[in-house]
Amino acid sequence: MTWDEPGGGDSALGAAARLDLFRREVYSCLGARADALFELCDAVLCAAGPVRDLAGLSLAPEFRRGHGALYDGVNAGRLDIGRLRVAVAGLPLPAWPDGGIRLAVDVSSWLRPEAATSPDRMNCFVYGRGRNPGQMVPGWPYSLVAALGPGPSSWQALLDAVRIGPGDDAAEVTAAQLREVVQRLVGAGRWRPGDPPVVIAMDAGYDPVRLSWLLRDLPVTVVGRVRAGRAFYLPPPPREPGRPGAPRLHGPAVRCARDAGTGDAAVTGTGQTSRGPAAVTAWQPAHPALRRDGGWSAHPRDQRLPLVEGTVIRLAPERGEAMWLWASDPAAGPEQVARLWQAYLRRFDIEHCFRFLKQQLGWTAPMLRDPRAADRWTWLIIAAWNQLWLARPLAAAHRLPWHPAVPARDLTPGRVRAQFRAARQTTGTPASPPKTSSPGPGRPKGSKNKHKAPRQPVGKRNPKRAKPKTKATTG
Repeated sequence: MTWDEPGGGDSALGAAARLDLFRREVYSCLGARADALFELCDAVLCAAGPVRDLAGLSLAPEFRRGHGALYDGVNAGRLDIGRLRVAVAGLPLPAWPDGGIRLAVDVSSWLRPEAATSPDRMNCFVYGRGRNPGQMVPGWPYSLVAALGPGPSSWQALLDAVRIGPGDDAAEVTAAQLREVVQRLVGAGRWRPGDPPVVIAMDAGYDPVRLSWLLRDLPVTVVGRVRAGRAFYLPPPPREPGRPGAPRLHGPAVRCARDAGTGDAAVTGTGQTSRGPAAVTAWQPAHPALRRDGGWSAHPRDQRLPLVEGTVIRLAPERGEAMWLWASDPAAGPEQVARLWQAYLRRFDIEHCFRFLKQQLGWTAPMLRDPRAADRWTWLIIAAWNQLWLARPLAAAHRLPWHPAVPARDLTPGRVRAQFRAARQTTGTPASPPKTSSPGPGRPKGSKNKHKAPRQPVGKRNPKRAKPKTKATTG
């Protein structure tokens, strides 16, 4: 399913038709409390300022129900997330000159430090200030995947969100998430045989070597940042004829902490970054020396650990420290190396999206207890963000008299949200008007809650090991 209608383009008429089709598909993904959930999404988009809480959204004209229906929709509503994922995969993606797709994956946390009764919370790393450079705060970590654009921008097309639970392996969850995203893009016709491989950029918190091994059967190229203490090895020299012993697996080492020259480098050149010119050096094919610990501990014991070959890229700007990347393409040429490190630098744009989701759309504002309600609200916010993505030409056509004329591709998310009420009037709403009803009796006055929610643990759920028995000693 794609949202590209004939003659659409970037015109306001085509954008209105595309937005209307997508809004109707979002409404079709809603089950119980569909009208309340859809109007809640519209209230988020049409609110006058930042969303601070759920109750304030009930005052928006787009939400025609009471605040009780608002909370009831989030806590007891139904949302077909699988169908909504398919609908989001058909969105128009940012266009790159080579026609390829660049994806970014990152984790953003919904902090719930005081929600002692909320299950499935984990200790999430949060950057601090002053003498507390980093701290762990309980919350729900979400892994989000977005399609990046070629230039610096706050716009990305959000494609997926998965909550990481206490019993999950983050690498396996991320690999399964990326696999499903790529398969949905192929099913929607966004990637066809013959197109460039999909580039997936990730930060240093991921293991790009393991993820590339888990995704080795897909048309993707994984690029991620590696720490400066890593070492990668080039192929060994040819073995001398008749020499006894097992063949060597590792050749000359490329040590990120010390190798700053161009010895044994396959690609050398320069590039332009936001910090000025930068020297680019790449070694290939380079592989790490894997060990049977961490994520590789589950590898079959009767099989040798694989040699995952790729390209080591060193990006050294004139100002600042050098950056080391590893990509899963072992034969990347100069043009492909440039695409890889440029895609990684564009990965930082996803942080602007996260900030807008939290500070303006109120993604982490509701005080929800049930993590399933948090998932439901998260996907409502993703649907709202993608509606802003589709409404850019409409916002450019409905600008205020004192706003300068700006092309649709240069509008900020805040500018589009300010004009979304006019776009909503153009497309209409599939939600039904509320029916007249009277409020229920509620809890009797003076009665107490006798069913208190139990306290929930925080962190990983590892099975407890039995303590070794000690022999009794006599005094």
